[in-house]
Amino acid sequence: MIRLSRFVRNQVFFLVVISLLLLAVIIWSFLPGSPLNHLTSPFSAVFTPVQERFNAAADQVSGFYESLNEGMALRDENRDLRLENAALRNQVAQLEEAGRQYEQLKDAFKMKDQFAGYDLIGGRLLTREIGTWFDVFRIDVGTTDGVTVTETLTFAVVDAQSNLIGRVLSTDAVSAKILPVLHEGFAVSGKVNEVGGSLLRVRGDIDLKPQGLCLIDQIPANATIEIGDEIVSSGIGGLFPAGVPIGRVVNVIEADARDQRQAWLEPYAQLDELETVFVMIGRAVE
Repeated sequence: MIRLSRFVRNQVFFLVVISLLLLAVIIWSFLPGSPLNHLTSPFSAVFTPVQERFNAAADQVSGFYESLNEGMALRDENRDLRLENAALRNQVAQLEEAGRQYEQLKDAFKMKDQFAGYDLIGGRLLTREIGTWFDVFRIDVGTTDGVTVTETLTFAVVDAQSNLIGRVLSTDAVSAKILPVLHEGFAVSGKVNEVGGSLLRVRGDIDLKPQGLCLIDQIPANATIEIGDEIVSSGIGGLFPAGVPIGRVVNVIEADARDQRQAWLEPYAQLDELETVFVMIGRAVE
């Protein structure tokens, strides 16, 4: 057994030495100008096609890895571009929102000049009670902001363009419910916006609110009211300041008795697009 094992080791050693010698001969034969290069030239006709196929395969493998590396680089570049585009879109959205807020603040300053006897408390829309655009909604202004409603005291709510939205219905510490002009429970004393314009009443109507319209009634018999007339708050009663824009007349309904005429009004305020509102608090009631 010992002799057999030694014989096997000798054979392995012999094969390794022969393999190394053959490898050295092959390498030497490929060197230009070497004696073996001339001697092995007849065999090149046999080995050249094999070598060419080997080189072609090596080139294909090299090209595959180069394409793979380029693809990975493009993927990383596309990922970076997507992230950069997302960041740019976010910046654009922030700038647009800042622009809208700036315009709203400019309009709010105009309102302060127009309604000098009132303080404006800005608030943002939180929720809509039923989910439709003409129902009661809630804003983030409450008693801690100085807005407290009683049976005899309420406050007008306007948008950034000073158009009437409605009135404060109730408040808690941090929020308030707003009753919009289209709600059937809302009413305000109004007038045609012209010198000596007739007094009238603007109120919500359950049949008209699906159309986004209010009802005008209590029109005096001698009043002149036409389609296109602008209606503003009259200031009578003291709950709403005078001159707040409400909307325009879109239809006049004649009646047998002239003092029973009615009209339809389309509010200026876009109640379905509200984000920011302003509560108007008269300084005299503080």
